[in-house]
Amino acid sequence: MTSLTLNDGHLIPQLGLGVYKIADALAADTVQVALDAGYRHVDTAALYENEVGVGQGLARSSVPREDVFVTTKVWNDRHGYDETLKAFDESLAKLGLDYVDLYLIHWPAPQQNRYVETWQALEALRATGRARSIGVSNFHPYHLDRLLNETDIVPVLNQVELHPWLPQAGVRAYDAAHGIRTEAWSPLARGRAIANPTLDAIGGRHGKSAAQIVIAWHLALGNIVIPKSVTPARIRANIDVFDIVLDDDDLAAIAALETGERTGKDPDDLD
Repeated sequence: MTSLTLNDGHLIPQLGLGVYKIADALAADTVQVALDAGYRHVDTAALYENEVGVGQGLARSSVPREDVFVTTKVWNDRHGYDETLKAFDESLAKLGLDYVDLYLIHWPAPQQNRYVETWQALEALRATGRARSIGVSNFHPYHLDRLLNETDIVPVLNQVELHPWLPQAGVRAYDAAHGIRTEAWSPLARGRAIANPTLDAIGGRHGKSAAQIVIAWHLALGNIVIPKSVTPARIRANIDVFDIVLDDDDLAAIAALETGERTGKDPDDLD
């Protein structure tokens, strides 16, 4: 497992488990399977309503807490300084943890115009040590510009929809220029990658699945990537990618898939 250094000096495993749309009742078993398979990074959110199950999976595992990187996020209906602090306390209690490794603003919700105030709450949480690192999700560069100009701490990470059809070159370049890591959600384009002929062909040459090829592509770009699955075999397959070396022809073929098409909403459209 490769780890990357964040701009605050903490390490984050480059590949993790996403748990979006995993029911709370299934989350504990899913997290436990992932940790047994070698994952050391789990990404949840208040919106997912499975923080309790994620915490139970962490507690059941024999992997020490300090060896697992745990992320959660504040949802749009809790923006604002005081509300964010309350939301964080609720998430921490559901997880059953003393701290999280990373706390994110889930969306900028620009119509509310409160993400700067929300970020200031995250800065206060980092000062207490209960959120060891802080970052954002679904921020366009101009949203990040406001944080950089109006607050004190640069986010360690920007988690955005990112896959071969939406490689987000502009966001990745902005993030890199400001010392911000880019993390990919919907890294397999919500399953679109699994049945793609181009990716299947590349996978055939490497003896891997199309999904494994896309995950390897993310790693090659330097992205942090959090594929989601509840199927034990797929959870194990998604981490069996560190032996894949994509050549220039592979990368060019994947680059040709770009259309700019999203599977989710544009950050400016979600309030």
